[in-house]
Amino acid sequence: MERTAGGGLGLVDKLLIKGGISLNGAIAVSGAKNAALPILAGTLLSAEPVVVRNVPQLKDVATTITLLQSMGVEVTFDDKLNVEANAGNVVDRRAPYELVKTMRASILVLGPLVARFGEADVSLPGGCAIGARPVNLHVQGLEAMGADIKVENGYIHARADRLRGAHIVFDTVTVTGTENLMMAAALAEGETILENAAREPEVIDLADFLSAMGARISGAGTSAIKIEGVRELHGTDYTVLPDRIETGTYLVAAAMTGGKIRLDRAAPDHLEAVIAKLQEAGADIQFGDKSIEIDMRGKRPKAVDIRTTPYPGFPTDMQAQFCAMNAMAEGVGTITETIFENRFQHVLELQRMGADIQIEGHTAVCRGVKKLTAAPVMATDLRASAGLVLAGLAAEGETLVDRIYHVDRGYERIEEKLRQLGAEIRRVVG
Repeated sequence: MERTAGGGLGLVDKLLIKGGISLNGAIAVSGAKNAALPILAGTLLSAEPVVVRNVPQLKDVATTITLLQSMGVEVTFDDKLNVEANAGNVVDRRAPYELVKTMRASILVLGPLVARFGEADVSLPGGCAIGARPVNLHVQGLEAMGADIKVENGYIHARADRLRGAHIVFDTVTVTGTENLMMAAALAEGETILENAAREPEVIDLADFLSAMGARISGAGTSAIKIEGVRELHGTDYTVLPDRIETGTYLVAAAMTGGKIRLDRAAPDHLEAVIAKLQEAGADIQFGDKSIEIDMRGKRPKAVDIRTTPYPGFPTDMQAQFCAMNAMAEGVGTITETIFENRFQHVLELQRMGADIQIEGHTAVCRGVKKLTAAPVMATDLRASAGLVLAGLAAEGETLVDRIYHVDRGYERIEEKLRQLGAEIRRVVG
């Protein structure tokens, strides 16, 4: 027995994909998972109701909502998952292991809880098996702001009367660290400066959300963010930005299958590094105000060289998808992973489909084959699972992707959206 997408024990969902069909048509991009999660955590910073719109229907979002509800936050949502959260009566400042173990983003409640309530007991997080993502930068930052922190028995115990502004320089760029400390600083006394801060669009979205609640933040999107602490934040009504990783994933799917698709409700300016590599691979890409269209009809992708780096460089969350494309592209392409040390687990599965890929240290050397062939494969993490789904779409025969609860953590109704584009894909249980 294994865990299902719903988290219990039982039969596991799989995706059965008939490959070799060109994707064509148009779909709408969902809200960004990596923006929605910190924004939902940020609702803890106000005693007034907060409405968050364009929240994607994902396992990680459901886990975050359950976590907030366990603390006493009143959460309601409609069928489009516009979420209203009222943290006016938080009774528990604890994030238990049972909820946190499945999702690293749970650490994002640490900063808001300490800032508003002066205490937090947050389990050390779990999540994807893609290498060490230490929380020491979160802890060190909060300690610099005056929090007393002990890490024992698998929990971070943090206490503070009121956090004080501080000048914090991150040793390495950390997205969740930047977000956690930015939220904590919003209610701290005095000015906080975060240097070597993450520049991702999702960080900007969180800053815009906090500003809509009355926070004083400048510099988001640059490597130096300044936060002037305020006494309290008020409610707001905010819409989450589009998911750039979902957007990029469907663009690569079209490129691999020789299709032509349009993605609506997209943010093209957040995908410059990905789009440049797709154009290098031979794709014709056109832009609307909030749409992207890719045309790869009659073409086989050319292999591209990639090196993952923090934003605005090439995103690590698109590495597995491009690895799948390089596997069936023309020529030889190299993919160098600089963010996570254990993020080539999908390569072994792609090799089962006939891919010619060799791993040399932190680099995967992909020699493109004319055809991938269907095989049963197993997902090991969120983005690896997306890469395997794309490989299945392009492969000859029927591919069965196991453990797709990983893909459900980051892609809203992936099989429904792919079917809208003409793919033969369905969810099976076994």
